[in-house]
Amino acid sequence: MRFKPSDHVKLALILCVTIGLTPYFPVPHSFEKLKWLLQGGNDMQALDYADLVFHNIPWLYLIVATIYWLNTRKKESLV
Repeated sequence: MRFKPSDHVKLALILCVTIGLTPYFPVPHSFEKLKWLLQGGNDMQALDYADLVFHNIPWLYLIVATIYWLNTRKKESLV
Protein backbone atom coordinates (compact mmCIF):
# COMPACT_ATOMS: atom_id res chain seq x y z
CA MET A 1 0.00 0.00 0.00
CA ARG A 2 1.37 3.36 -1.00
CA PHE A 3 0.63 6.57 0.78
CA LYS A 4 -0.90 9.37 -1.24
CA PRO A 5 0.74 12.79 -0.88
CA SER A 6 -2.30 14.05 1.02
CA ASP A 7 -1.84 11.20 3.54
CA HIS A 8 1.68 12.46 4.25
CA VAL A 9 0.30 15.93 4.98
CA LYS A 10 -2.31 14.49 7.35
CA LEU A 11 0.32 12.43 9.16
CA ALA A 12 2.60 15.47 9.42
CA LEU A 13 -0.23 17.52 10.94
CA ILE A 14 -0.86 14.84 13.55
CA LEU A 15 2.86 14.70 14.38
CA CYS A 16 3.06 18.49 14.66
CA VAL A 17 0.13 18.65 17.06
CA THR A 18 1.50 15.84 19.21
CA ILE A 19 5.31 15.76 19.13
CA GLY A 20 5.87 19.23 17.70
CA LEU A 21 3.97 21.14 20.37
CA THR A 22 4.22 19.02 23.54
CA PRO A 23 4.17 19.98 26.36
CA TYR A 24 1.38 22.42 25.58
CA PHE A 25 1.36 24.55 28.74
CA PRO A 26 2.53 27.18 29.59
CA VAL A 27 4.38 27.54 26.26
CA PRO A 28 4.97 24.83 23.62
CA HIS A 29 8.37 23.31 24.20
CA SER A 30 9.73 23.86 20.70
CA PHE A 31 8.82 27.57 20.79
CA GLU A 32 10.54 27.92 24.14
CA LYS A 33 13.72 26.26 22.81
CA LEU A 34 13.71 28.35 19.62
CA LYS A 35 13.29 31.52 21.65
CA TRP A 36 16.17 30.45 23.89
CA LEU A 37 18.36 29.75 20.85
CA LEU A 38 17.50 33.08 19.18
CA GLN A 39 18.45 34.91 22.37
CA GLY A 40 21.96 33.54 22.08
CA GLY A 41 21.59 30.00 23.37
CA ASN A 42 23.49 30.72 26.55
CA ASP A 43 23.87 27.67 28.81
CA MET A 44 22.33 25.31 26.23
CA GLN A 45 23.56 21.75 26.61
CA ALA A 46 23.86 19.10 23.89
CA LEU A 47 20.60 17.57 25.10
CA ASP A 48 18.83 20.91 24.56
CA TYR A 49 19.96 20.98 20.92
CA ALA A 50 18.88 17.37 20.42
CA ASP A 51 15.53 18.20 22.00
CA LEU A 52 15.14 21.19 19.67
CA VAL A 53 15.80 18.99 16.63
CA PHE A 54 13.44 16.26 17.88
CA HIS A 55 10.54 18.64 18.44
CA ASN A 56 11.03 20.43 15.10
CA ILE A 57 11.37 17.41 12.80
CA PRO A 58 7.55 17.15 12.42
CA TRP A 59 7.41 20.78 11.29
CA LEU A 60 10.08 20.16 8.64
CA TYR A 61 8.21 17.04 7.53
CA LEU A 62 5.02 19.10 7.23
CA ILE A 63 6.75 21.67 5.03
CA VAL A 64 8.28 19.01 2.75
CA ALA A 65 5.05 16.97 2.55
CA THR A 66 2.99 20.06 1.74
CA ILE A 67 5.36 21.18 -1.02
CA TYR A 68 5.36 17.66 -2.49
CA TRP A 69 1.55 17.47 -2.31
CA LEU A 70 1.12 20.87 -3.99
CA ASN A 71 3.56 19.94 -6.76
CA THR A 72 1.74 16.65 -7.31
CA ARG A 73 -1.61 18.43 -7.56
CA LYS A 74 -0.11 20.95 -9.97
CA LYS A 75 1.22 18.18 -12.24
CA GLU A 76 -2.11 16.32 -12.15
CA SER A 77 -4.01 19.44 -13.19
CA LEU A 78 -1.71 19.93 -16.19
CA VAL A 79 -2.36 16.42 -17.51
